[in-house]
Amino acid sequence: MAIALSSERIDREKAAKAVKAAYVAINYEQPKIFFQDSPYAACNWMLKQLPPDFLDNYYEPNSLATLFSTHFLVELSRTLDQQLGNQLCKQLINCLDYLADNPFNNQIFRDLMGKFSAKLVEHYYSWWIKIQLIECCFEPEKLGNSMIGFFDFCISVLNIVHPQQEWKVFQSLIQECAWLFAYDDICIICDRPLHLRFDNQNRLHAEGEPAIEFTDGYSLYSHHGVTLPEKYGKVHPQQWQSQWLLTEENAELRRVLIQGIGYTRICQELQAIELDTWQEYTLLKIDADVDEEAIYLLKMTCPSTSFIHALRVPPNMKSAREAIRWVNWGIEPEEFAVQT
Repeated sequence: MAIALSSERIDREKAAKAVKAAYVAINYEQPKIFFQDSPYAACNWMLKQLPPDFLDNYYEPNSLATLFSTHFLVELSRTLDQQLGNQLCKQLINCLDYLADNPFNNQIFRDLMGKFSAKLVEHYYSWWIKIQLIECCFEPEKLGNSMIGFFDFCISVLNIVHPQQEWKVFQSLIQECAWLFAYDDICIICDRPLHLRFDNQNRLHAEGEPAIEFTDGYSLYSHHGVTLPEKYGKVHPQQWQSQWLLTEENAELRRVLIQGIGYTRICQELQAIELDTWQEYTLLKIDADVDEEAIYLLKMTCPSTSFIHALRVPPNMKSAREAIRWVNWGIEPEEFAVQT
């Protein structure tokens, strides 16, 4: 987890040494090594610096990223099978995959993919980069928190005899590098993010600032795990505008906006229609194209503080009393007041 969530700058000398050792281990010539501040910068570099036919000539179904993993993991797996037995290995993998599962990397990967799709120049080789380079890149934090965590447990805790040189090389690759785009004679090493921010459920989240931020300024915004466009993400939810709901076509983003803005503000700013009242309760309807269906709200005004709270109710509510009854799990308003 420490490797996966590290925001420490890579040591370029150590990273280059680890990459060169990995190339030697899989019987490849040492590559020319280039450093970039982010995966996005690496892809832009590929677009601008390499010849147009580079990807046609260099892409292979088994990229070097895959070859790195396969070469080391197959050897270690064979050793473990011999010493522990196949069935016990499977049981250990299942246990440790559950305990060491890292949801963050997948989220980061999906967010980056979405960002690349939106921001890369739209021509043929952009899509090759998105599909072939990104999906085949070597992600140390992903490997380090799954299979390599399993091997580390077997080696350091169970004292399994193992191919020490291969293990040392692969450990170094995991520890010293961030994302790699590795090919026959070149390897691009990306730096780690400058900041990673999460909510209390370990979902990417930040309010008014990037959830993922690299030193070159490439940033990703996220609200409780949902990727946001920059126009929303750079603004604190307290400053989000109800009017945005009228033009936002994405249903998931509308849901996030509604959650962040709150029904109380939406009622006030979008001029909700009053349908019925009962004491301090009012049934409201918002006809504007804010959500997939009309929004019905029960507005509740506190008699002592005048604080207004709004709660969404089903669209089949016909009166304020019916909405109150639904909110209170079928209890009539008068009975609820007595119980309170």
